[in-house]
Amino acid sequence: MSRPNILWFCTDQQRADTIAALGNSLIRTPNVDRLVSEGVSFTEAYAQSPVCTPSRASMLTGRYPRTTRCRQNGQGIPPTERLVPRMLADGGYVCGLAGKLHLGSCANGQVEQRIDDGYSVFHWSHHPQPDWPENAYTQWLSRHGQSWEKLYDGPSTRFVKRGVPAKWHQTTWCAEMAIEFIEAQAATDQPWMFSVNCFAPHHPFDPPGEYLDRYDPQDMPLPKFQAGELDGKPKFQQLDHAHAHNEPGSYPTADMTDDEAREVVAAYYAMIEHIDHEFGRILTALEQTGQRRDTLVIFMSDHGEMLGDHGLLLKGPHFYDEAVRVPLVMSWPERFQAGLRSDALVELVDLAPTLLESAGIPIELGIQGRSLLPILRGEADPHSHREFVFSEYYNAWTHADAYSTMLRTRDEKIVVHHGQPVGELYDLRADPDEFVNLWDEPTESDRKLRMLQAAFDASVFTMDPLPPRLGPF
Repeated sequence: MSRPNILWFCTDQQRADTIAALGNSLIRTPNVDRLVSEGVSFTEAYAQSPVCTPSRASMLTGRYPRTTRCRQNGQGIPPTERLVPRMLADGGYVCGLAGKLHLGSCANGQVEQRIDDGYSVFHWSHHPQPDWPENAYTQWLSRHGQSWEKLYDGPSTRFVKRGVPAKWHQTTWCAEMAIEFIEAQAATDQPWMFSVNCFAPHHPFDPPGEYLDRYDPQDMPLPKFQAGELDGKPKFQQLDHAHAHNEPGSYPTADMTDDEAREVVAAYYAMIEHIDHEFGRILTALEQTGQRRDTLVIFMSDHGEMLGDHGLLLKGPHFYDEAVRVPLVMSWPERFQAGLRSDALVELVDLAPTLLESAGIPIELGIQGRSLLPILRGEADPHSHREFVFSEYYNAWTHADAYSTMLRTRDEKIVVHHGQPVGELYDLRADPDEFVNLWDEPTESDRKLRMLQAAFDASVFTMDPLPPRLGPF
């Protein structure tokens, strides 16, 4: 097959340092590890926003949040935007999805409104809770005589809960839908793309009990945090340190004990091990139906999770690597390099042109990403792709006054919190964990000015390339 099938597996809120084969000795991810050995791992991949909707809009269009105008959770993507599945469908692919899409509001019982997205198979489940009768996962449970409310009755602590058993978990359901699709497509000659979008390991920290039991909290590391480090950092971090998302009563991070911090890490790792198991089942289905050789497989996430580092949980207007660096592994047997680890700076907007080029479909004029295909094929330096990565947050979730942009090079990072008196500036070579904010240091004025100019340039050069210029006048 000259045009690959595409299995696009995207988790929600999974940080980059959660893959065993890429350096985490405490987690078990044998199936993703196998993909690492078979394909290309991009170890410096960055999301265009640290929250779901703007990040997903960017990766599905190849365009930055400011360009798509889909900048906030709860905000719908404009119907004029072109999604990768729409472009693939126009090129002859059949496209399907299981799980969340999250390009529109799902608040107050409202079902997400779709644009012309290209998905002809659409098993929608924004999250496991049965908040909408249209939740396809809830319907699946009902057909099997189960209900989420009864399944979700395990014991809990302040931060962790024993969740739905693996057999009936939403992640398992996502895999079941993918396997059904893959088996059905095996009998056709039409190329396909299927998006698997499980809700895990997004909070709450509620893995299946059988996976939670595999991790002893006492074996887990404590979060990276230095007493007093937030004193010179933006107010958003100080507020979220007291309560995640600045919601009193929700995840009181400031008074979390060391035991509780380790318990959260254990639960998060347990959720990811369950994801890995279900991902492995899908890979087996590809092999058993004879489609693995012809399928481009992606494993990735939409953004990261603070997990207690810097005194923060979950997400928000925070641009630490824990929040914006994500796993990204891609494999296409005999077409892509095997076992290659690329530390080039890449962005999730780069996925759209990569997939289109792999499928032999023209890259549309509005796409701002840069194809990774030369690295994947071994035709370009795997250590060089971009000089910097760029990420944005415009009142995207919590903190209505948070309008922030981040520019990160290999050795430096600047976060401009627009309209605020404090920003962030890090020397990543001397301070890779981003503890010391150099923003107000007099000795760093030259670095600050240089990085401010680079960030401003990036904000201009990421403007919408549409409509195209047609002539000199």
